[in-house]
Amino acid sequence: MSTQPNRALRPSRPAIVAPPTFASLNDTHRRVMQMLGQIVLLTDRIDAADADAGTRQLAAEICDFFESTARAHHAAEEQLVFPSLLASGDAELVQHVRRLQQDHGWLEEDWLELAPHLRAVAEGYNGYDIDFLRTATPIFTELYREHITLEETVVYPASRQRQVEAKA
Repeated sequence: MSTQPNRALRPSRPAIVAPPTFASLNDTHRRVMQMLGQIVLLTDRIDAADADAGTRQLAAEICDFFESTARAHHAAEEQLVFPSLLASGDAELVQHVRRLQQDHGWLEEDWLELAPHLRAVAEGYNGYDIDFLRTATPIFTELYREHITLEETVVYPASRQRQVEAKA
């Protein structure tokens, strides 16, 4: 007598990824802050000398992070955090969320301007403009810092509170 079910083998499927938690969203913020520091470091390194192998590797890591993890983070916020707050009826909270949504658009625009220069560094090409990087990097980093501060001090706590109230 067989202890195995009598059926055809099922095909493998990708695992279902659990939605991000506030802890994972905050962890991504921590990583964003580290990467923002890395962009500044990268610009300083390029300024001091040509882009050596370590500088190229750093540029590749920055590009990979902002093109994948940071974008996925923003999408998760748009889908999982913002909707209930926009429907809350709290005018001030809605205004904050609208600002964050606008920030997401601006951060993407800023990234689309920065990325070709950083990708050129990563791939060992001279097609980057160090003056542009010196000018654009502080704009990108300051917007991200303000954005994260608003999320962590106002929006995430409000969202957590709404989740607690919904369970009660």
